[in-house]
Amino acid sequence: MVRTLVLTVDRDNDLGVKAGIRGPVIGRKATLSAALRLGLADPEESDTNAILGALHRHDKLNEEIVGDDEVQIALLTGDVRVGARSDRAIAIQLDEVIQDFQPDRAILVTDGADDEAALPIITSRVRVDHVEKVIVRQSKGIESTYYYVVKAIEDPRWRARLLVPIAAVMIILGLGLIIPNGTKLIGAMPLIFGIWVLAKGLGWEQQLERLLGDMRAAASGSLLTSLLWALALVSLMIAAVTVIQVFYGTSLEIQEWASAILPDSTGFDVGAVNNDIAVWVIAIDNALSWFLVAFFSLFLSLGVLRWKEGSFTGQSVMLLATGAVAFFVISAINEVALGMLGGQDLNLSVQSVSDTWSLPVLAILGRYLLSVMVESLTEDDDGPMDNQFYGV
Repeated sequence: MVRTLVLTVDRDNDLGVKAGIRGPVIGRKATLSAALRLGLADPEESDTNAILGALHRHDKLNEEIVGDDEVQIALLTGDVRVGARSDRAIAIQLDEVIQDFQPDRAILVTDGADDEAALPIITSRVRVDHVEKVIVRQSKGIESTYYYVVKAIEDPRWRARLLVPIAAVMIILGLGLIIPNGTKLIGAMPLIFGIWVLAKGLGWEQQLERLLGDMRAAASGSLLTSLLWALALVSLMIAAVTVIQVFYGTSLEIQEWASAILPDSTGFDVGAVNNDIAVWVIAIDNALSWFLVAFFSLFLSLGVLRWKEGSFTGQSVMLLATGAVAFFVISAINEVALGMLGGQDLNLSVQSVSDTWSLPVLAILGRYLLSVMVESLTEDDDGPMDNQFYGV
């Protein structure tokens, strides 16, 4: 008795994104229903042909069954972020299929080299006797350069590979033409492009990914978090000492600290700064950088633990961005408040306001753009995958 498993792999999870189907899909009826749903969602999707090819191979083997032999078909889905995350999802689903069917051999049906990248995962768990690639024959009218360029731009994977290098070249060329003495920057463009091509040719990307994976596996979350917690504690202690120094400082020292805060100390009254509110403003401004270091260390320690557990999300990054916004806003408020307390007139000219509030505004805009990116990535990861599909 020989159990044969016909497998097809959707490594980039088009089934989950376009049809709301979560793998593994086991059985002929469920697989056929999945192919129909994916085909209706996107008629141009090549994974549909791979699934139909697997069904064809399953039916053909089913007709050639001898004795008590059994044939089963299964569809595995990965993740939109093709790489270690998608391969882990495929491995988990494959273990589930093997536990359910216990195959003696497998036949892999794919639509290209991207899905074939999961072959080492499959061969580590079951013997693969044959790999079949389904290639769709296109009409002559469709086989045009414009069509393939448009489809590559629409595909998120090819869009990053195609547009990012072109955008980088255009940005470097534009900056070289705009900024003074930009010929050196333009001259560096072939160097950067050559290094990128060399890295591609020597496979440095895989080595870098392997190095990061080894670092993550070898990293001691408790050690790193302990060091970051210690850094946060030391930073808070230094901030407290800084505040005490300001309160017990001389008039000359307070004047120096105030001059460091204010970009223009013209008209600044040394005597007026020696009041409680002004001293508090100077103390907060001097200790603000150490408070920021403590804040970053605290949330970086939490981020390290999540990274070690594999549950790191963009929300941890948003906390750090919020800390940066608070730093720039408080610094600007301290500068304005200290100037008013020191007897300076409130200057509402465009130059003065922009010098004081440009960094806080840019920090707020940067945090907003970062939040949009995080929400977008979260929706891509969790949106369509919430729907369970049972092949009914």
